[in-house]
Amino acid sequence: MFVKKFVEKASLKKPGGNLDGLKCDDVSPRLAFHYGIPTGSILLAYDSIQKILAVSTIDGRIKLYGKDNTQALLESTGTVPSKFLQFIDNQGILLNVNTNNHIEVWDIDRKLLSHVHVHKEEITSFTVMHRSIYMYVGDSVGNISVLKLDQGTCSIVQMKYNIPVAASHGNTAEVAGDTAVMCILPQPTAESKRVLIIYRDGFIALWAIQESKAIFTTGGTMLPSVCHETKKVTAACWACPFGSKVVVGYSNGDIFIWSVLPTTDLKTELALDKELCTTQSAPICKLNLGYKVDKIAIASLKWAYADGKASRLYVMGASDIVSANLVQVTIMNEHTESRTTKLGLHPPESCIGMEIISSSNEQSKNKQDSFLLLGKSGHIYAYDDCSIEKYLLQCQSRPSLTLPKEVMVKLPFPDSSITIAKFIANNSYLLCSADEDGFEVTKNIPSFLPFETKQKDGTQWNSSHFSGFSKIKNLYITGHSNGAIYFWDVSCPFLLPVISLTQQSEDDLSLSGIPLTALYFEGNSQLLISGDQSGMVRVFKFKPEPFTTGSSFMSLQGSSKKGSNHVIHSVKLVKVNGAVLSININRSSRQLAIGSDQGYVSLIDIEGPNLLYQKHIASELCTGVISVQFETCSFHGFDKNVLVVATKDSSVLALESDTGNTISSSMVCPKKPSRALFMQILEGHDTSGRGSNKLEGPDSSKGHSIDDVIPKQLLILICSEKAAYVYSLVHAVQGIKKVHYKKKFQSSCCWASILYTPDNTGLILLFSSGKIEIRSLPELSLLKETSIRGLTFSTPKLKSISESSVCSSWDGELIMVNGDQEIFFVSVLQEKQMYRHLDSVSQIFKKDLVIADQGLISAPVMHKEKKKGIFSSVIKDIKGSKAKHGPDTEAEDPREIVEELDMIFSVDNFPSHTENRENVATEEDDVDLDIDDIDIEDPVEKPKGHPVMAVLNKQKLTSKFQALKGKLKQMKVKNEKTPANEEPQDEKAGAVAQIKKKYGFTLSGESSEAKMAVSKLNENLRKLQGISMKTTEMQDTAQSFSSMAKEVLRSAENDRRLL
Repeated sequence: MFVKKFVEKASLKKPGGNLDGLKCDDVSPRLAFHYGIPTGSILLAYDSIQKILAVSTIDGRIKLYGKDNTQALLESTGTVPSKFLQFIDNQGILLNVNTNNHIEVWDIDRKLLSHVHVHKEEITSFTVMHRSIYMYVGDSVGNISVLKLDQGTCSIVQMKYNIPVAASHGNTAEVAGDTAVMCILPQPTAESKRVLIIYRDGFIALWAIQESKAIFTTGGTMLPSVCHETKKVTAACWACPFGSKVVVGYSNGDIFIWSVLPTTDLKTELALDKELCTTQSAPICKLNLGYKVDKIAIASLKWAYADGKASRLYVMGASDIVSANLVQVTIMNEHTESRTTKLGLHPPESCIGMEIISSSNEQSKNKQDSFLLLGKSGHIYAYDDCSIEKYLLQCQSRPSLTLPKEVMVKLPFPDSSITIAKFIANNSYLLCSADEDGFEVTKNIPSFLPFETKQKDGTQWNSSHFSGFSKIKNLYITGHSNGAIYFWDVSCPFLLPVISLTQQSEDDLSLSGIPLTALYFEGNSQLLISGDQSGMVRVFKFKPEPFTTGSSFMSLQGSSKKGSNHVIHSVKLVKVNGAVLSININRSSRQLAIGSDQGYVSLIDIEGPNLLYQKHIASELCTGVISVQFETCSFHGFDKNVLVVATKDSSVLALESDTGNTISSSMVCPKKPSRALFMQILEGHDTSGRGSNKLEGPDSSKGHSIDDVIPKQLLILICSEKAAYVYSLVHAVQGIKKVHYKKKFQSSCCWASILYTPDNTGLILLFSSGKIEIRSLPELSLLKETSIRGLTFSTPKLKSISESSVCSSWDGELIMVNGDQEIFFVSVLQEKQMYRHLDSVSQIFKKDLVIADQGLISAPVMHKEKKKGIFSSVIKDIKGSKAKHGPDTEAEDPREIVEELDMIFSVDNFPSHTENRENVATEEDDVDLDIDDIDIEDPVEKPKGHPVMAVLNKQKLTSKFQALKGKLKQMKVKNEKTPANEEPQDEKAGAVAQIKKKYGFTLSGESSEAKMAVSKLNENLRKLQGISMKTTEMQDTAQSFSSMAKEVLRSAENDRRLL
């Protein structure tokens, strides 16, 4: 028996086959565009200059949102969650630290992963210095490394500078295991000079970068505690524009405010000179916001500076239980009094991230910021930050103020889910192209995130006029759970609303409220047919195009009183038994076939509409009819019109299409039935799948080129969750099971469809894991497969509505909607550009902003801090904070700061510690001769301090000398001109005299100063020449010594041999 079946299968020829079928090179399944918020979002980051929001996920994806509705998706090589996410502002660089302690460098402009830096220690803190290319990395041991971004190669370089825990924390032996670096905060207005380090055990140290030592410490063992409770630092942020106050949150819910030495305190300079370290015994304030009572750890802190009294502290707790105290905002500035003014926000779920984004632009002078909360489910909730500020400032005087309400960021669908969808791509009735203004339209639609929604005032919803489907390249139709139907233009990968149909009949314009379960659209006859869960079938007949454009296009919130009169010609209703699952039309007879979930097949005359008959299909397992298709079969030389029916249990049978009588009493079904997903008739010239609907299938004139020698056969393809089968249609109609091809699936399939090319067909399979397979037909051989990261889909349970929706066009373009969060636009055919302006809508980075803002590390404008409220004891003498025009407070050149930092970070400030670090490679055999190591002058007393100071002093001396030389040259040129006034000349002479006196020059005349400068340069040149000569001598000596050593070694070996 086995041999007989094997011989039968081996001798089975390809029925109606084509040797030149669909090939691997013809298909390339890929994600063309992602729209919305990716599932599994866990972190937020924001570039305040470029106005780019980044959202990272648990599976290694990063979604970017920019201005003008631009979006882009980045995918890491591994599916590893993110741990830290931060921009290098306005440089087009995003840094992502994953849980494997790999630091990814993303080039946003090119959307490429440029470099991955592997950090060998566990990263517990990561901070990018504001508007610079340097970053601090804190590890679980307590050490801090300094990294630099090489802008030429977009890669990370390990610097020699480091901050060991022994130097910054101190007594590590007593608190072993708790010295992990939790927060690294560069001090405002002095980011290039000082950085605040906060450890997990609560110890706080202010580190002087140039001096390479801690100049201020607090916290740690001095933390006030009750009953010796254990608490760890979990979050921290600055609470002062001067860097004099820091807010620290703890694992037990405590929130302390600590004072820190400000950048303008003169005592700090004295402490540096004496090499002393200032300490503080206790915090200056404790915020009682209820987190400790509820035992909620502080997950995140964020302080927003504002002029006047509007500076605010945002606090987010870490808890799985939704609490009234989960997210709070409180006034936090120098005017704060003992009474706390706070606002409790009430998001619908626990949150894991927060960010403040700005939507202000040049046209709008008003500040328009949004406060975003990232929920554990991955949803984003937006609050109007201006409303939060207004409430906090006026709540005491106006108790009746309404609380700010959150708005969940979601797809632009109405408040109902999609239950059924149709996608018509490459509209064959397209009359004109709108490429010129298509991208401009995308700028006018509502922003997905609340960046620019206020200034548009909602006018974008009434700016377009719908004149017909013939002008839409890609048409997307959605049926919803409330009975509404929406048409969208997806010629660009955006959902541009076109028109909505909400009426039940010609007289009833209200929503039915019953979920739609089936849709059928025929473009050439302007016909739309819908079926709902109650069994109601509606036939919408559109008016001839172009439609009148006097009525503006309708809002998605519901139809107006006029309804759709300018579009709809008529609406006809027919009731069938059971929820409608499948719809098909016979174009020649104008008859409509309906399949329901109760096993009824109904035939309707569209012109009436009249119900011609209803036939119940009895099935042992499941009676639902998933597909009905008209076909003509040849029996004994006679053609017969049949209606092929597929049920949910993968059974197939045929009815006489005119009468509804069964042709055979037996049904064709697999031995192990499973839930059927899809049925299609193959290989026929005039089958419904290939010519019945030109908007849903290719033109019938572009049929397969079938070899005349091989007899033509009609086949039936049926796909279930477990397998795909190809039967002979002629045999199936007679109740005979003849399997031509069969393929069992390794995992559960959840969706299937057909794709057409001008010459071939293929099968698209979507699995619950997100894998997409493309198989040839009818052989079912695998051509290509890929996995769409983040895509999860499952078939809905019985009598339930799925949260996901999948549909495809005839040429293999897929649109997958995941709830109300995200849409996947997937292309299957190779080198087929389906969407317009794809590059423009994914261009996040704006290079013109970089040109307009080239400076790095620009200090913010300093305002005088007033001594009021509970913080008045922090700074006793703040007069130094007032901006002065003298040389002591003169703003430094950002380029000089960068060069200075590069010099500092390039020096190994703790050589003994560096030798023990595993992530710094050292070559002990190669010793390079440094110019600074050659002593060409008389020995002098070496300055105290670290090697960093020595290098920095040389750099400062050189820069000052060059500046003096430039000033002297300028004065020499000016002296050659005729002086206009004598008094200004005297003032300049006095300034020159001060400079000469400061640097040790005599006052014998300006010409003598220039000669002295030239002489000094010549002297330096002679010194350099002497260094060169001494270097040559040392090299010669070294070579002589090397040759002598080799000679001695050779002699020793000879002596050993003689012995």
